[in-house]
Amino acid sequence: MNINFPTSFAIGISVAFVAAAALLPAQAHADESGTFTGASDHVTTGGVSIVKTPAGGTLLVLDADFSLDGAPDPRVILGRDGAPVDAADLGALTNLNGLQAYVVPATLDLSTLDEVYIWCEEFSVPLGFADLN
Repeated sequence: MNINFPTSFAIGISVAFVAAAALLPAQAHADESGTFTGASDHVTTGGVSIVKTPAGGTLLVLDADFSLDGAPDPRVILGRDGAPVDAADLGALTNLNGLQAYVVPATLDLSTLDEVYIWCEEFSVPLGFADLN
């Protein structure tokens, strides 16, 4: 299994947490999940899940079927009420396709965030979004 982590993931994350994330499919369960819909004339498809790892952390996981047709400076941002929340920016999208995981900081209150955006920073538009259930 290959999980692509953003550069910021490696900073300050313990080896135990990384090892737990590698075991994700077998030992973690999705708390919430959704399916992407494209936006702003972009094609964004695939699933997304919020999962708790065995080590107690939280990850946002773009499923193996995730795909974005391309755009400048795409980012992964949690949101609510039809808009991304700046404080919930999880970082740059690491790949246009496939399985990837992003650390959700413990300081974020996930009970107030129910959407995931793939966001174009350069043009300030959504490239895709998913409602979390």
